[in-house]
Amino acid sequence: MTISHLSRGRGRIAYDVHGSGPLVLCVPGMGELRSAYRFTVPALVAAGYRVATMDLRGHGDSDDDFDTFDHAALASDIGALVRHLDGPAIVIGNSMAAGAAVIAHADHPDSIVGLALLAPFVRNPSSNALVGLTMRALLLKPWGPHVWGAYYRRLFPGRQPVDMAEHRAAMSASFSRGTHWRSFRRTARTSHAPAEARLGEVRCPALVVMGARDPDWKDATAEASFVAAAVDAELLMVPEAGHYPMTEYPELVNPRLVAFVSSVFARA
Repeated sequence: MTISHLSRGRGRIAYDVHGSGPLVLCVPGMGELRSAYRFTVPALVAAGYRVATMDLRGHGDSDDDFDTFDHAALASDIGALVRHLDGPAIVIGNSMAAGAAVIAHADHPDSIVGLALLAPFVRNPSSNALVGLTMRALLLKPWGPHVWGAYYRRLFPGRQPVDMAEHRAAMSASFSRGTHWRSFRRTARTSHAPAEARLGEVRCPALVVMGARDPDWKDATAEASFVAAAVDAELLMVPEAGHYPMTEYPELVNPRLVAFVSSVFARA
């Protein structure tokens, strides 16, 4: 695997590219690595697509030297990478990256021609200010990485991937690199309201994939239905999955993703 970097002013975004053909950009969520799509990329490449995966600011092989780590910043990175790789592209975004993908499409509708939103955070869940303050305190060192590790395990209520231990070790190594933990904590403060404000601007084909047991939502099915209605999307509910359905049940998610990507590029 060859790691490339795109300069974004104060820092660089890491990405890699596999295959050839129309472009699909896969963007992980907060705290994750671009290898979150390790079971997705081979299926898309085999179907004839050029697939790029990227690390968020202050995650993985990307730099920490940024001023902002919010939805707007990630959306700008998505748009810049699509242009750099000579899109147009379909963007697959998980969690926070789904909201950023919505903003990126709204800003660049001609270059982002399809959205696959996996376990999407496109609005803030209902909670109180105390919960937010408590989470910020829990993510402080030295206990923060252990708290996040415990929470991350809860996000896989169904079937954990066979390489879970290796992937978590890679995430831990990432958190200890540079000031990545500080970057992660700043990312965790992100409000999803800017994404919700742009939902009505989605004019491209969209697919929503949600795990029915996603613990980030009181009612994952209701949240998925809201997002699908808001962007006029197809909806795939994965019965036993949590927050990473493409990793827990790739045999269910990959065929739908490939069919969606193929249908979008067939219309282009």
